[in-house]
Amino acid sequence: MQPRFPLIRRAFLAALFTTATFASAQTYPSKPIEWVVPYPPGGGTDVVARLLAESMGKTLGQSIIVANKPGAATNIGAEYVSRAKPDGYVVMSADTATLAANPALYSKLTYSAEKNLAPVGLSVRFPLILVVHPGVPAKNLKEFIAWAKTQDRTNYASPGAGSPHHLTAELFRQQAGLQLTHVPYRGAAPAVQDVVGGQVPFMFVDTAAGYQFILAGKLRALGMASAKRLKNFEEIPTLAEQGLTGFEAFAWQGLVVPAGTPPEVITKLNSALLTAMNSTDIKARFQALGLESTPSSPRQMADYAASERVKWADVIKTNGIKVE
Repeated sequence: MQPRFPLIRRAFLAALFTTATFASAQTYPSKPIEWVVPYPPGGGTDVVARLLAESMGKTLGQSIIVANKPGAATNIGAEYVSRAKPDGYVVMSADTATLAANPALYSKLTYSAEKNLAPVGLSVRFPLILVVHPGVPAKNLKEFIAWAKTQDRTNYASPGAGSPHHLTAELFRQQAGLQLTHVPYRGAAPAVQDVVGGQVPFMFVDTAAGYQFILAGKLRALGMASAKRLKNFEEIPTLAEQGLTGFEAFAWQGLVVPAGTPPEVITKLNSALLTAMNSTDIKARFQALGLESTPSSPRQMADYAASERVKWADVIKTNGIKVE
């Protein structure tokens, strides 16, 4: 008969680990938290993260420091977070690319959206706007399509391959019957700057990153990729009402942590996130940016991400989009 001491020792260590984890969760957070944004500063994701981080930090009683880790359609940031210690001190803004598109876009990923990242809660949806450089001779969707068809091939910018902006443009290309060439950037801010500068004629931009340029006349808005016109953006018609029936696409995002993070810690983070999103100041800021607030539980976020994976996998497969 084998001695039982190794089994007893393992059981003792497991109980000790569980007790330590529980105690750690009870005192969480006891030091600053790192919030990873997988895009450069200045884009919509960065803007939202900084707004929420400041408010959540006050609720949690600790500083939340935003760290930008852009590149590879959020894969660099996602890999970093997936390998971080699962103790709640590293969190991340995860979006359509991270949790829905990348599993279908990449044959090899250094993280699993389902296995390595745990949802905390959804935050916002970004309506996407079709915008052009003012030098493009088009004032509406019909004129733009007619103009694009006279070009050999029209370039469009996006924050990166596999981003919601990229996939929305591909869906647009498919439905409008256009020949388009994708020009990916490392984030929304540099992509917008090149459309403003005239290096690229158009893109789909999120309201947070692009609306200030629309107001300033540096970009011309041709249509909103939403089912209906949005409050504060009533002057921008939808693409659907201009002929692209049923065309609707959003860039959405939420907060995730490394898989294995204690449920008690996730609950505290979710509670702080909901408190921030319910604050009068944050609500006003989101509305001014044209963002749709989407508060949720971790379970609701997981279910939403799963449904989005199905939707965008179909777009990716239909259009033969692959990123290596």
